Amino acid sequence: MAAADTINLTPKTGTGFDTLQNATVGKIVPAAITIVLVFAGIIFFFMLVYGGIKWIMSGGDKANTESARSTVTAALIGLVIVFAAWAIGQLIGTFFGVDVLQTFDLPDFIS
Repeated sequence: MAAADTINLTPKTGTGFDTLQNATVGKIVPAAITIVLVFAGIIFFFMLVYGGIKWIMSGGDKANTESARSTVTAALIGLVIVFAAWAIGQLIGTFFGVDVLQTFDLPDFIS
């Protein structure tokens, strides 16, 4: 392959993408876990608010009140699951010394 046939995929400095050169699985996985936990928490919070508004707007109608109650219950269960996932991540970090929410090093044969 001649030198003219090579493609330079290195991002230019100052574009904001130059930090991606050092991206590894050990950096991407904790970032993805953190993003998923944050988005899940936000979604379930808004579901809780939506269920509360539905409950207020039900006007005493039994079917609408029950629908609102199930929405609030599902939102609370979702928040508990998100919190439990975060707590399990913290326990893994405490007991095994691997903080899954921070950058960690993988063995050479994996990365």
